[in-house]
Amino acid sequence: MFTIEDFIINVFCCVDDLLQEMSKIYSLRRKGFAPALSDSEIITMEIIGEYQGIDTDQGIWEYFREHWQPLFPGIKSRSSFVRRAANLSQYKEILQKSLAEKMGGFAEDVHLIDGIPIPLCCITRAPRCKSFRGEADYSYCASKKQKYYGFHGHLMISANGIITGFSLTPANVDERDALWDLVPQIQGLLIGDKGYISSFLKTELRALGIQLETALRENMKDNRPKEWVKMLVRVRRLIETVIGQLAGRFHFEKIWARDMWHLMSRINRKLLAHTVCFWLNRHNPEPLQINSLVSA
Repeated sequence: MFTIEDFIINVFCCVDDLLQEMSKIYSLRRKGFAPALSDSEIITMEIIGEYQGIDTDQGIWEYFREHWQPLFPGIKSRSSFVRRAANLSQYKEILQKSLAEKMGGFAEDVHLIDGIPIPLCCITRAPRCKSFRGEADYSYCASKKQKYYGFHGHLMISANGIITGFSLTPANVDERDALWDLVPQIQGLLIGDKGYISSFLKTELRALGIQLETALRENMKDNRPKEWVKMLVRVRRLIETVIGQLAGRFHFEKIWARDMWHLMSRINRKLLAHTVCFWLNRHNPEPLQINSLVSA
């Protein structure tokens, strides 16, 4: 368990080490003077803010300006922080994948996949919503038994809870179509819910070395051994835990953004924040117990 100050320092060290490794492959800054606030500091502020439940750029900037100015003396204007945070969106995605790979997430023999609804506004306001017009759409969330307007996130994790893939589509896109963006780096058993039922999809994935297993609908006969089915149900609960953490602590289902650029930046930092927390807690017998990372 960390104090909040130790947590900030450890997150910074993790991010800075990853960025230094990344700089050997990518050119992070091509010209001009180095900014007073480094890329590592910007991303650290975002991760800490997300963990603290502060998920707006202004809120994160105000929190660090008020409480942690000595640790981040280069903090300047809010607009500069917001702009640079958005500009680092692609790097946050790369950092998340790099950290997942370091922890062996992609090498696991078992992965789980599920969807996350990302509504943009309440359904009654949807016809008047001008943001993401032509990009978002309507769909129905079976778990919440309600219709919504927005996007659908497609999440894949390893058998121990490491996020290994994410894609974003309009809410009405079939989960089976979105799956193809997530599977190129994995092999082995892939466990999904009833939304992934498709004999054609199973056959196509088998050719890639992936065995897709799903729960079946009530009107479908299940010839699989009962113990096998129970194991699938038990293992699949893990992705529900991760989605619950993303929705609860990281407010994944309520992302404030008015364009795709800022939306993806904030999604990427939430995914990165979850993965960094897992990394810092990786020696814990239950590394997904990230709520206990920081002492009260």
